[in-house]
Amino acid sequence: MPVVVYILGLAIFSIGTSELMVAGMMTTLSEAFHITIGEVGHLISYFAFGVMVGGPVLTYLFLRLKAPYRPTLLVMMALYVVVQGASAFISDHSILIAVRVITGVLCAGCLSLSLAISMALVSNENRPRAAAVIIGGFMVSTVFGVPLATIINQHWGWRITFGLVAVLVLLCLIALIRALPSTAGQCSLKVAEEFRAFKNMAYWKACATSCLILGASFAAFSYFVPVLTTVTGFTMQVIPFILMLYGAANIVGNIIVGRLAYRHSLIIMVVGLTVLSVSLTGMALLAQYQWFAVAFVILIGLSGVPMNPAMMARIVSVAHPGPMVNAVHTSVINIGLGGGTFLAGLAISAGYDVRAALWIGAGLAVLGLFSVLPYLRRGRVGWS
Repeated sequence: MPVVVYILGLAIFSIGTSELMVAGMMTTLSEAFHITIGEVGHLISYFAFGVMVGGPVLTYLFLRLKAPYRPTLLVMMALYVVVQGASAFISDHSILIAVRVITGVLCAGCLSLSLAISMALVSNENRPRAAAVIIGGFMVSTVFGVPLATIINQHWGWRITFGLVAVLVLLCLIALIRALPSTAGQCSLKVAEEFRAFKNMAYWKACATSCLILGASFAAFSYFVPVLTTVTGFTMQVIPFILMLYGAANIVGNIIVGRLAYRHSLIIMVVGLTVLSVSLTGMALLAQYQWFAVAFVILIGLSGVPMNPAMMARIVSVAHPGPMVNAVHTSVINIGLGGGTFLAGLAISAGYDVRAALWIGAGLAVLGLFSVLPYLRRGRVGWS
């Protein structure tokens, strides 16, 4: 795997920290902006909404204008640094919502281009692994980024946390200016060729399953902190370490799935969705017991988000992994991410116990499992 692929993964780690760190500072933001915990959770949904809309729109423009990947990616990352840095000085909730949507749009462009560049640099068989490295950067943010942001927020406040994320993205930008090849992933595909993939129903079925997997995972993850503090009884000082366990489980699962996804994506998704469904249900029922809660957090970390390489392997098997194909898949994933978080936030804001987030996640995971079981029932070994 080329070194630059790992640098791109680090860049996505930085951006992923910006998207998810809100989950670790809900109480602080609730008090700072005088909003409910559910409304704070919606800030993750607004970012995801920006990704959902921005991905396809920006990628379409890239293709139409035949924009070279390298300078386009670098410009978008520079804009991200500026907007993210400005967010540290915001005092109005409405403006913060707008900034979260804008950073989501920029994130979509960076992620789409990073995936396209990484896949252009490796062989077809290694494309799921390259995608796993890029998406893995997002997962590592749950191991180090979100817990670290939580600790910084506890000691120095949310503004310093937001500002430091901008600095981290800037450092990645400097590294990419030096390391990214000028010929990496030039835009040679035509728009019509990209849109041909969307006539294939197998592609949309794959996107639907991906949407449900991420929706289930993040409906729960976004509200882990209030569940673990108010239901399980952990102190805020312990929470960053539990989030690190979740993130470490993400990395371990991603490494395993990344190596097996190319040939065994169907089995991985059936097993993963089964474990995810059982784990979310178990945590919803037994969250009041600390050891059970921690065990289920780890199982959710192992079985949910780490299915990303298998999702990408399925996409590669049914459509050419061009930039628009990747962008729309990423957009649908963020519909799940933002939609799951939003539904959980609505339930909590309506007065339900915070465990409602876990029940919503369990329901989405069961739907995801039902979406892949027909392939086993028909005796298929793949997705074709």
